[in-house]
Amino acid sequence: MKAPTFAFLIRHPAHFVALGFGAGLSRFAPGTAGTLVALPIAWFLHRHADNVGWLVAIAAITVVGTWCAHVTARDLGVPDHGCIVIDEIAAFLVVLFFAGADGWRQALAFVLFRAFDIVKPPPIREIDRAMKHAVGVMADDFVAAGYALVVLALVTRLFGGLS
Repeated sequence: MKAPTFAFLIRHPAHFVALGFGAGLSRFAPGTAGTLVALPIAWFLHRHADNVGWLVAIAAITVVGTWCAHVTARDLGVPDHGCIVIDEIAAFLVVLFFAGADGWRQALAFVLFRAFDIVKPPPIREIDRAMKHAVGVMADDFVAAGYALVVLALVTRLFGGLS
């Protein structure tokens, strides 16, 4: 599986979005690099959007991202190439919506989300294996986000918050 180039990134707007505005071109841990892209988006949303704005942004990024992942996967000839990171961005935004603006919660949310996305406990691994299309690319990350949210809620409840 050959890594895409900068020329591929800018060849089509869908590639640019699916590759996380370039983060997916990272030679080391593109999924982690893509997840980090969600942070400035979240910081912007925390500053300028209410809950409805957040939800609309997440929905739009998810819908547009699914289409972009489809186009990019088709053009790469691989259904779930590691450089496609819009799934990490969209799913981690859900986690950040619930984590709030606190830096410690966001840091813990990041570690938890990445851990679940990398380890892929059931049913994440099964979704990843079975759904080799754009919806599946997005779905396994949203399940990882769900796991991260449950653990984040438990930590917050048990330890009274992180700040």
